[in-house]
Amino acid sequence: MRLRPHHLLCTQGYSGKGYSEAFVKNMDAVVHRLRTEDKTPIELVFSTDDLCSCCPDMLDTDLCRENEKVKLFDRKTAEYFGLEEKTYIYQKLASYIRRHITPDMLADICHGCSWYPASACREKITGIK
Repeated sequence: MRLRPHHLLCTQGYSGKGYSEAFVKNMDAVVHRLRTEDKTPIELVFSTDDLCSCCPDMLDTDLCRENEKVKLFDRKTAEYFGLEEKTYIYQKLASYIRRHITPDMLADICHGCSWYPASACREKITGIK
């Protein structure tokens, strides 16, 4: 499975909403796997990934309708957590992020995300409502 850095946060905060029916169906399947398996290897990529593949905002490989914004989300996530393009175990990485993230870091990374104010990201990732 391929995931871009900021999708490490989206998959933890996801609560069943999305851009389209196809996107939600794919997101449901990916998140279910990540939340129910013990050791899911993921390839961290700084480009479009398995979630982007069903997003109506994906225009082409490594090209989103809001490319600058999603690249900034990725860059900030990678910088805060020292992430590289390589293979990780999702559950270990997600646990590491939850232990080290602060509400201010999450707000900084997700600034400008249309889902952040409408989702349960803050509570699910930081434990704070």
